[in-house]
Amino acid sequence: MTETMTGPSRQGTVVLDIGGDTGALVIYAPAAMNGQEIEVSPCRPAAGRTHALVRERRAGDGCHAAVYPALPAGDYTIWRDRLAPAGTVAIGGGQITCYRWPA
Repeated sequence: MTETMTGPSRQGTVVLDIGGDTGALVIYAPAAMNGQEIEVSPCRPAAGRTHALVRERRAGDGCHAAVYPALPAGDYTIWRDRLAPAGTVAIGGGQITCYRWPA
C-alpha cells in the first residue's frame, strides 16, 4: 500500500468538531517536523493514543501544525516519541487548546 503525502492546507480546510464535552488541539511544530506524526493520549492508565500529521498550514502568517479536530475533554500527554512525553495539555469542551512543540 502506498501512502500519499498531502500538501499544505489552506484557510478553511480544517473542520473542528467541538462543543459540549469535545474540544480540539493544535500543536505548533517546527518546519523540520513536516510530515511527522505526533501522538497524544489521555492521562489515564492504559489509554490509547491517537496521532495527527504535522503539515504546513497556509492561513494567516503560515505555520506547521498537527491538528486534532475532536478530543474528549480532559488531560492529555503529548508524546515526543514512543516512550518520552513532550508535555501535557488540558482539553476543554467547546474550546481549542494550542501547544508549541518544545525545542
